[in-house]
Amino acid sequence: MAGADKSKLGYRILLGVVVLVLGGSMLLYLVPQSPVSGEVSTDTVAKIGDESVSVQDVRQQLNQIEQRNPNMKPLEALYAQQILKQLVFQKEIEYEAKRLGIAVSDQERADRIRQYVPTAFNGGTFVGMDRYSAEVQARFQLTVPVFEELIRQGLLEEKFRKLVTDGISVGPAELQDEFRYKNEKVKLDYALIKPEDLEAKISPEEAEIRSAYEKNKAKYQVPERRVARYAVVDVNQIRQSLQVSDDVLKQQYMANIQQYQVPNRGHVEHILFMTVGKTDAEVEEIKKKAEEVLKQVKKGGKFEDLAKKYSEDGSKDKGGDLGWITQGQTVAEFEKAAFSLNAGQISDLVKSQYGFHIIKVVEKETAHTKPFEEVKDSLRANFLPTQADKQANTIADQLTTAIRQAPRISLDDLAKQFHLTIGETRPVAASDPLLELANSQEAKDAIFRARQDETSLPIRTDRGYVVLSVKSILPAHQGSLEEVRDRVITDLKREESTDLAKSKADELIKRVRAGEKFDAAGRALGLEPKTSDLIARDGSIPSAASGKQLGAAFSLKAGDVAAPLSLGQNWLVYRVAEKTEANPSDFDKQKKQLTEELLQSKRSLAFEAFQKALDNRLKQEGKLKLMPDKLKSFGTLG
Repeated sequence: MAGADKSKLGYRILLGVVVLVLGGSMLLYLVPQSPVSGEVSTDTVAKIGDESVSVQDVRQQLNQIEQRNPNMKPLEALYAQQILKQLVFQKEIEYEAKRLGIAVSDQERADRIRQYVPTAFNGGTFVGMDRYSAEVQARFQLTVPVFEELIRQGLLEEKFRKLVTDGISVGPAELQDEFRYKNEKVKLDYALIKPEDLEAKISPEEAEIRSAYEKNKAKYQVPERRVARYAVVDVNQIRQSLQVSDDVLKQQYMANIQQYQVPNRGHVEHILFMTVGKTDAEVEEIKKKAEEVLKQVKKGGKFEDLAKKYSEDGSKDKGGDLGWITQGQTVAEFEKAAFSLNAGQISDLVKSQYGFHIIKVVEKETAHTKPFEEVKDSLRANFLPTQADKQANTIADQLTTAIRQAPRISLDDLAKQFHLTIGETRPVAASDPLLELANSQEAKDAIFRARQDETSLPIRTDRGYVVLSVKSILPAHQGSLEEVRDRVITDLKREESTDLAKSKADELIKRVRAGEKFDAAGRALGLEPKTSDLIARDGSIPSAASGKQLGAAFSLKAGDVAAPLSLGQNWLVYRVAEKTEANPSDFDKQKKQLTEELLQSKRSLAFEAFQKALDNRLKQEGKLKLMPDKLKSFGTLG
């Protein structure tokens, strides 16, 4: 059991994976790992002492992230590197803890569990393993052994953070510097000059185009392009041609009748005043605040607006909307109140282990089974794609058999035999989108692998299955001016607009320093001058520049004009319209927050330094071995 539990250790990745959020509804996003071994296998990407991290460990974590963020595929390589870094550090902490004799006691773990799962205890009495297990599963979707191991890991890391950062302090000079940094503000007259905005105004002459082409002729190569004929097993066409009777749908309905059983449920909203971790005196103050808000609700105040203003959980931004809840899903006090109200009614204060709730029932539904007529359309909508996919898979299998039996069979013969429509691509290069086939990379790869007139096996695309045959190959060659004219013009416009942006920036500064008003000078040059709000160094001018990029402005006086600021291809010209110094009388008000922010920053830097030093030491001792080349399967690693 210990080995099995150990194999399910969770991870915490810096790029967007939340380890634990304690609120009105506690959420835990943690992913168990696959087993580890003391042996180095071909799958091992890192070895720390006797522990290993495998490619499969990384892949498993990555798959979980991709399920929540389906559009992150282009960043797969970066995520894989970060996951590996976190998994390795987790093992390093465990290794160092054993070396130093640092451990988490059962009592420490129990105290932390009590914070996260207060319902596991009734007063000081444990409610029992069955109810505890059910609470952990319902809230965190984890088994008890995995959940408790994650608690232990978190506490162990906290111990190391405490060891590393306990001696860190903030001095008076640092506080004063941070106070000035946060409170000095400037208001700027500015103009953002973008070459892309200037390109439309540039029309190169024919002589200029020819000259640019001749000067850079070697740059304008035309890559190999191919024209392919294709026949598609179109899943959408199959779906549109399919008919399904009500009798078939009724069979599906009856076979899955439990899916259509709706329990007693209510659509509820709430306003939560958190009391977790508060003293008795603080709880009393919170109760008074909750009672004041309840009075506003009872007097007709809009519930959703009050929830956005006062509620202290994740539903706040949605006006307190918790959606539909069923009996047995929430804590007992909340459930009892919610299901005792009718639609449209609002509760008095309800106390739970999380705090004080004001509950509003929007709608209620009595337990029932949805009738066939109500779900028939959704059944059909789910049934048709499945059947269409099955039919497309069957045709693809038949195509595969036909091609393997007669490798030189023509595309036309296949299309006639299986009633497929033939199409033809435009000439495409390896870097061009394959628009005719839903930009399928696999189809494009097949086109550039195939010999001319060779028929491919079926390839799955977003349109369905496609069979390809290369009709013609246009070899790579030096492009003539007519072939690459658009590229030459685009390059010319980009080059000229970049130069024009810089010259406009220089001219604007020249005019303002000569005494012209910033606004008038900018408009005379065809620009759109603007004035920012007062910004601090940690602020920004939206869509223009950050306070850090504008650091030089804080050393200027009101009326001064800065040198042009390069922002990639863009240029920013600005004049300090107003400057506000830090007000010394505000220092005491901000001192506590500034101290906390500086401490947090210094502690983070110290722990990062500890992590790097531990990493280096274990490498030098031969206790850490990394094989990052094993991650080549995860996108393109830099």
